[in-house]
Amino acid sequence: MNLLTELSQAHWRKASQSSSTGSDCIEVAAIRDVIAVRDSKNPEGPMLVFDRDAWAQLAERVNGGELDF
Repeated sequence: MNLLTELSQAHWRKASQSSSTGSDCIEVAAIRDVIAVRDSKNPEGPMLVFDRDAWAQLAERVNGGELDF
């Protein structure tokens, strides 16, 4: 099975602090050795795919306030 097929069948998760009516939510899914991210309002739209190391580095930088938006 190819990655796109697996992602279409993946269990996508939204952050527990996201409201069900929030307008700025993302969803993430872990498949094989990648983490995919998509816009929860547009699940059929584009997605970003990170290898697990890149995802961990991004999360560390966000959690550390380095990428505070």
